[in-house]
Amino acid sequence: MTVGDGNVLENDAKALISALEWQVAMGVDEAIAGIPVDRYAQAAARRQARADQARPAAPPQMPVAPAPRPRADADSPLGAAEAAAAGQKAARYCKSLDDLRQALESFDGCSLRNTATQLVFGDGNPQADIMVIGEAPGADEDRQGKPFVGVSGQLLDRMLSFIGLTRENFYITNTVYWRPPGNRKPNDGEFAVCRPFVDRHIELIDPKLLLLVGDKSVRGLAGATTGITRSRGQWYDVKIGDKTIPALATFHPAYLLRTPAAKRQAWQDLLTFQRRMRELGLN
Repeated sequence: MTVGDGNVLENDAKALISALEWQVAMGVDEAIAGIPVDRYAQAAARRQARADQARPAAPPQMPVAPAPRPRADADSPLGAAEAAAAGQKAARYCKSLDDLRQALESFDGCSLRNTATQLVFGDGNPQADIMVIGEAPGADEDRQGKPFVGVSGQLLDRMLSFIGLTRENFYITNTVYWRPPGNRKPNDGEFAVCRPFVDRHIELIDPKLLLLVGDKSVRGLAGATTGITRSRGQWYDVKIGDKTIPALATFHPAYLLRTPAAKRQAWQDLLTFQRRMRELGLN
């Protein structure tokens, strides 16, 4: 070994570290197998197999037209309307959170499950009067199977602790139960398919107050027609079954990590939420 070999090894190590950091920045944050696996191709193969089994035999002289591809949730084995209807039927018969979890485990109407590691259901106290609903699981949530356990979830826990809330006295979940690829927001079709389960989730928890975290949660559940920068701090009525639940809109903690200046507004939202909690005797 020559004198310069140490510098070469050090440069090689720096290059390898730089390459790994670049891969993480590009979204390559999980090493699952030795070779790449095309989950979309697997999902397409399963859909085709089901279609082949269900399709009646065609007369020899009559060509069979290809089945139309669903538009709203393209990788779902069902179309968006059929998937939502199947979700409503499955959710309707769930009498407990365990029933709901099992129904979601066996539900194949949402394409997100084809690319996610596992179901991310809920966390916290199921008997709580406060329910927090975010947008979608991220990479950390996908690995651990619990909502809001990554950096943004830790920030949310710290923020809520300042108004006397911990996971011992609130319950938390998302508007969809599987991580969207690349941590993107869930689209309208994915939310619509999961909505019956979210509604039943709320019914089973039976909270007195909702905290809606993030734009997709506020638009989907509260019907807000403006972006989160305008809807935050506003109270909405969320109708679930025969009950109407007050819900406050606020920023998602992931947005606060990107935009620290918005933390002041988020703190104002939490103080507003705390005042309503006190009015209802919840704190």
